[in-house]
Amino acid sequence: MSDMFVGPDGHPRCRWSGAAPEFIDYHDTEWGFPVSDDQRLFEKLCLESFQSGLSWRTILAKRENFRAAFCRFDFNNIALFTEKEVEALLSDSGIVRHRGKIEAVINNARRAQELVAEEGSLASYFWRFEPDPQELDAPQSVSTSETSIALSKDLKKRGWKFVGPTTVYAFMQAMGLINDHAQGCLIRGRVEEARQKFNRP
Repeated sequence: MSDMFVGPDGHPRCRWSGAAPEFIDYHDTEWGFPVSDDQRLFEKLCLESFQSGLSWRTILAKRENFRAAFCRFDFNNIALFTEKEVEALLSDSGIVRHRGKIEAVINNARRAQELVAEEGSLASYFWRFEPDPQELDAPQSVSTSETSIALSKDLKKRGWKFVGPTTVYAFMQAMGLINDHAQGCLIRGRVEEARQKFNRP
């Protein structure tokens, strides 16, 4: 049970969910549940890129500010951003003011449009990289994988930025491409059930 956190309801959860009060709801209702909505997929990949070098607590606390600043991560709207919007974002204290990451979101929005034109949806593209569960390492034992490396390379080849293998692996964990909840975690079984019922794009 060393990798467990016992929540206020007495049930065991992934240890990281006990690091901050706001983590429990995120862990219980979002993290690991499969997602096929393009806007949510794009949002999560952007937020993971902003997290690089920072804590997820910082990003989660600012998530609503990010959503307001980036048109709720509608990539068709973000693709129209110009230097004027970049300068406005750099003065927005509610988000992480990192020019490279802000410009990467705008770039990636345009790349997302290209990907949708080619693949039909972001979901159909990303879910092609769902690994075989039998080939996965023990839950939360690695920060990259062969699949995240392959996805990262393919995205970079397509012109995406700030999508390294670690960032991509965190995205895969959160969006349900893998069930990385710890063995014994209350939510692991719920995520597995959701994954079994999930209609892959």
